Amino acid sequence: MTLDHDHLQRAAKDHLWMHFTRHGSYAGPDAADVPVMVRGDGVHLYDSQGRRYLDGLAGLFVSQLGHGRTDLAEAAARQAAELAFMPLWSYAHPSAIELAERVAAYAPGDLDRVFFTSGGGEAVESAWKLAKNYFKLVGKPMKHKVISRSIAYHGTTHGALSITGLPGLKQQFEPLVPSTFRVPNTNLYRAPLHGDDPEAFGRWAADQVGVAIEAEGPDTVAAVFLEPVQNAGGCFPPPPGYFQRVREICDQHDVLLVSDEVICAFGRLGHVFGAERYGYQPDIITCAKGITSGYAPLGAMIASERLMAPFLEEGAMFAHGYTFGGHPVATAVGLANLDAFEAEGVLEHVREHEGTFRSTLERLLDLPIVGDVRGDGYFYGIELVKDRTTRESFTAEECERLLYGFVSKQLYAEGLYCRADDRGDPVIQLAPPLISTPEHFEEMEQILRSVLDKAWGQL
Repeated sequence: MTLDHDHLQRAAKDHLWMHFTRHGSYAGPDAADVPVMVRGDGVHLYDSQGRRYLDGLAGLFVSQLGHGRTDLAEAAARQAAELAFMPLWSYAHPSAIELAERVAAYAPGDLDRVFFTSGGGEAVESAWKLAKNYFKLVGKPMKHKVISRSIAYHGTTHGALSITGLPGLKQQFEPLVPSTFRVPNTNLYRAPLHGDDPEAFGRWAADQVGVAIEAEGPDTVAAVFLEPVQNAGGCFPPPPGYFQRVREICDQHDVLLVSDEVICAFGRLGHVFGAERYGYQPDIITCAKGITSGYAPLGAMIASERLMAPFLEEGAMFAHGYTFGGHPVATAVGLANLDAFEAEGVLEHVREHEGTFRSTLERLLDLPIVGDVRGDGYFYGIELVKDRTTRESFTAEECERLLYGFVSKQLYAEGLYCRADDRGDPVIQLAPPLISTPEHFEEMEQILRSVLDKAWGQL
């Protein structure tokens, strides 16, 4: 049965509990409509009223190959008809085996063991559990603590949320899992030291990881969780040498380096994994989202052979898993997704056009409200400021009025789906499908220019 627009609105407002949503905006007789997307085609989305939007966020950093791919849909249908479900609890099935082999072949170094999950938060959760379990098995049972960065987002499960560095997301769910600690992030635009010297700033920021490990005691710290490009706060790339220095520190203290690539993996930065782009070797990679381009839910924790070794002993077991982790349909879609990446040169396409994406967005720096444009690949943040000279940001009240009261709604009204976010300083985030071309960058820039010009006029 196809529901009409009015019925969809009533049902959404009465029954659907949306995620990270202010439902009060949709309450009452004069409330706004719930945006309802009904179709996707390439880099565009269409709502229930027939309006078209440029998908400037790839859904949620997910839709690498864009919308409406029949090859991925048909791969899902074929697998569902053949074997709709089988868990990976002491049993296996072909699509999970083959995808694990393919992913391991892409992963750097000896990251050869692929543990499938349903999504990114579960992958992060799995990585922390593995780190604690591993150190217990090798005779270092005190090593359980985790270091992560300020403002970083790592997921919503209790463990992943504990690793997250966003107090505003955590307070309503406390008490959380103890033993997580924060270090500074790599926001060069607001660097407290060495802001004019990226290499020196990177060294300083990396050294803070060592300071935190030593402050807690190296014999108690299990892992450091870092994104290649930090998402929350608005796309912070690593300064030169940052990850190389963090790797040295982790090796010095026998601490695992976890590269959280739930967003950055599978082409977002022009490589299968961000660790490859920035030239560092993690002990674990967590990933999800782009592994299927969103055509089925799937995530993974990819671990080194060293971490697998104690679980190969007779009687040993990693007592952890998910019912839908490595679902046959999802892993079949993952295989078709990687086939398309290779056949269509998706990574090469991103590397070819990322410079044009950057230069197109940097044209917005002539607007007085735009303080910084930063990112890599097809993953960018635009920081908004009240004063470009002093880099003064907006107050909480101004952010509420500017971002949520105007910018977010107006971008949508003018046909651009993206994210306006104030987790940290106010930013607009852009991460379009990896098939996007310079003409799509131009469309984004024109809409952003129009909306941000209007926003500045309202201040």
